[in-house]
Amino acid sequence: MDGLTKIQGAQAIETGRLSRQSVRNIALLAICQALTQSSNTLMFASSALAVLTIVPPDMRVFANLPITMQHLGVMLSVFPASMLMMRRGRCFGFRTGSLAGMAGASCAAVGLGIGSFVVMCLGGLLLGFAIANMQLYRFAAVELAPLHFRAQAISYVTAGGVVAGIIGPTLARWTPDLWLPTFQASFVAVVVVHAIVFVVLGFIGFPAIKAEDSTGPQRPLLEIVTQPAYMVAVAGAMIAFGVMSFVMAASPIAIVQCGLDKTEAPVTIFAHVMGMFIPAFFTGHLVARFGIFNVMLAGAALLIAGVAVALVGTTAWHFRSALSLNGVGWNFLFVGATTLLTTTYRPAERGKAQAFNDFMVFGTTTTASLMASVVLELKGWEVLNYFAFALVCAALVVIGLFRLRHRAPA
Repeated sequence: MDGLTKIQGAQAIETGRLSRQSVRNIALLAICQALTQSSNTLMFASSALAVLTIVPPDMRVFANLPITMQHLGVMLSVFPASMLMMRRGRCFGFRTGSLAGMAGASCAAVGLGIGSFVVMCLGGLLLGFAIANMQLYRFAAVELAPLHFRAQAISYVTAGGVVAGIIGPTLARWTPDLWLPTFQASFVAVVVVHAIVFVVLGFIGFPAIKAEDSTGPQRPLLEIVTQPAYMVAVAGAMIAFGVMSFVMAASPIAIVQCGLDKTEAPVTIFAHVMGMFIPAFFTGHLVARFGIFNVMLAGAALLIAGVAVALVGTTAWHFRSALSLNGVGWNFLFVGATTLLTTTYRPAERGKAQAFNDFMVFGTTTTASLMASVVLELKGWEVLNYFAFALVCAALVVIGLFRLRHRAPA
């Protein structure tokens, strides 16, 4: 199953329009993406700072551990979440994820209230299951649209993050001091957001489960994941998410360390999330016009530009600009990689193919988020960005080599 052939075939079809039902379903899924991502953004902006209020000075190096546990939860949940949806359908699986999100945020709030770092980490682990489900929204979008709208459907649902970029940082800025302990109201807000998502999911007309989706011809997982196109797609997604997580997880603490006020963290996260998701309104069209690999290479170049800005200075605008470029680079690289991935498996293989991809991606982000606070505390913001630069260079090498071996336009 040649991913390049399928991409070329899909891109050759530029006519037709999405049906009204498809538009409605994709719009509702984008709303769920927006709300869930906003809660995730709120956790990113608040968790490490909340931890600093309850741990002794010698534990500051582990301030990002709840976020790391969140990524670990995603990594451990992607296979169960994907298999659950293969058997019970998208709606059941996504709503189960929303329930896990409510439980995880509740643990974080209780843990902060009783001053228990362990309970906060448990909350992060439970939230990981919710995020594992959120990461499958983009694959569900593919199933809600015709083949030739695949990249656009992924892009439109990803664009729901624009709303997340408004809701998440706004909540992060206004909820921490609503009551004591500081930041507990932020975690309660996450519970409310997941409850709303649970309701909205019930109005989406997901396709019914078909027998061929689980009983059709399947290749061994090893055969699927060793396809060159699959490996490039996974590598691109791993590095996009790894670099984004590495820099984003460290930025709230780095902002405070550099002498800026803690209220700058939500503003910078807002700029970052806008960079991540505003381009999603047109990334799918860019993929169709310029090709997957050109868009992925542009994403890597933008990530490098973000590192360069971060190394120039540490003013508020340096942080905002660097994180904005980081977000746009993530969008180009990630949407391109996801579009490529969807061409490499059969319907009955989608569960394990998608799950393995996300397992690898969030294995990377788990390591990146943990190392972010460690590298920042021990080596500083400058060295952290040099690490990010090395990761992006690896992406450029992988995509570039594949491009040289497959010169046909893609």
